[in-house]
Amino acid sequence: MELQKQITLKHLLIDNQKKIGIQFYPDKVIQALIKSLSGVKWSEKFQMVYLPNNQQNFYTILKTFKGVAWVNMKYFARNKPVNTYGEELKIDDLRKKYPKIPEAYFQKLELKRYALKTAENYTACFDRFKRHFPTRKLMSIDETDIKNYLKGLAQRKYSDSFVNLSINSIKFYYEVVEGMPNRFYDIERPMKTERLPEILSKEEVIAMINKTFNIKHQCIISILYSSGLRRGELLNLKLSDIDGKRMTIRVEQGKGKKDRYSILSEKLLLKLRLYYKQYKPTHYLFEGKKGQPYSGSSVRQIVAKAAKNANINKPVRPHMLRHSFATHLLEAGTDLRHIQLLLGHNSTKTTEIYTHVATDTFKTIKNPLDCP
Repeated sequence: MELQKQITLKHLLIDNQKKIGIQFYPDKVIQALIKSLSGVKWSEKFQMVYLPNNQQNFYTILKTFKGVAWVNMKYFARNKPVNTYGEELKIDDLRKKYPKIPEAYFQKLELKRYALKTAENYTACFDRFKRHFPTRKLMSIDETDIKNYLKGLAQRKYSDSFVNLSINSIKFYYEVVEGMPNRFYDIERPMKTERLPEILSKEEVIAMINKTFNIKHQCIISILYSSGLRRGELLNLKLSDIDGKRMTIRVEQGKGKKDRYSILSEKLLLKLRLYYKQYKPTHYLFEGKKGQPYSGSSVRQIVAKAAKNANINKPVRPHMLRHSFATHLLEAGTDLRHIQLLLGHNSTKTTEIYTHVATDTFKTIKNPLDCP
């Protein structure tokens, strides 16, 4: 059976000019069509032919190989923006903090509506990268330079997550800002470390709630646990998102810009009514000064203080309550698919991590030390 003919398009930068690289396995038909293209040249460095990167050449390539070979766009098509939820991006603050970063970088972050925390991380990492090459123009930095820079980070014992974040910030500039998607397709990422989620027992969560005497703080801890919300999703909740008749909480534009519903606890609903009478929020469910959304740092402090008051001798973060929600549902026999929907995961593959921390299956196993 004859294999389907294929060419692969890649972004190249040759003499500081953008080119369309064409990679293919030796084939008489493809070689003949390549020669028919006007202005095609060979790059010894990249070991592939190339053309000037313009719209006319792009469409000429598609037309030339239509019906003859599959055009692989994996390394050429523009990346989709990573839209996330969270605090509104304060782009002017980043401009002041990182004056040497190109203005186009900030504009793209703003246009793509990146979350504030993501934008801060990207700009900090890219600023570090730019300062590493003080006399170089950004477009003159090649793949070897970037690999050596990343190797230096690893040698200085920076974490894998920091190295990955640095790669993302660099690729954002060249691929999104400069419009060269997957230009640095050969850069390897550190192997992802698989860590099990940290969870609390149900008794520990109840103790945290019972040791919290401010009704607003009690409601915050209760929602994080009983509905499995992310901290950013909790901060964006509006009064209208609480449906006491259907016993649901609407999560609008959560992670990945997706809407979903989660469950509402009857006990929590009673507390929310008491909280509303006392605090009288006007728009957001939990408000800070002047009706603005509550701050993420305040939520983190509330959770940490509740854990301390409950004599939990480990750092407790808001996301641990979400992990605990999922694990306890699984242990109670809830279907994994339902948990996936409540958490807003794209795939059950992500949700399956909780099967590794759920202990219900362990109870049926007789420990060999206890066997007669």
